[in-house]
Amino acid sequence: MTTEIIDVQFPGGKRVDVRVGEFLIKTDQSLKYGGGASAPEPFALFLASIASCAGIFALGFCQKRELSTEGLDLKMVCERDEKNIMIVRMTLKLTLPEGFPDKYREGIVRAMDLCAVKKHIKEAPEFFFELV
Repeated sequence: MTTEIIDVQFPGGKRVDVRVGEFLIKTDQSLKYGGGASAPEPFALFLASIASCAGIFALGFCQKRELSTEGLDLKMVCERDEKNIMIVRMTLKLTLPEGFPDKYREGIVRAMDLCAVKKHIKEAPEFFFELV
């Protein structure tokens, strides 16, 4: 088993920064929740990770087959349950480039389904909290 460490920093206010490898990802809370709205909220990044993961698989599918990506577009529609505010449905809507071959339509959907972020949601890891 391998271990990956993600370092979290607290630069002030409601901001929380995360170092992932050599990258620094900044987050903040909205004004409504006492933040400065200087960066996306952590939950927005969670949603973005799902959409971008599916997107990289769609892009890779096209690039591997030397298919045009001009006009390729992906939108993720999130539906919330008003009662408990949880997202209950995510629909990934992929617009294919003009002239996209019919024979690849199912394949690109299968490729997007390989998204590791989505897989981790469906087969959630265990969570532990330790005070050190």
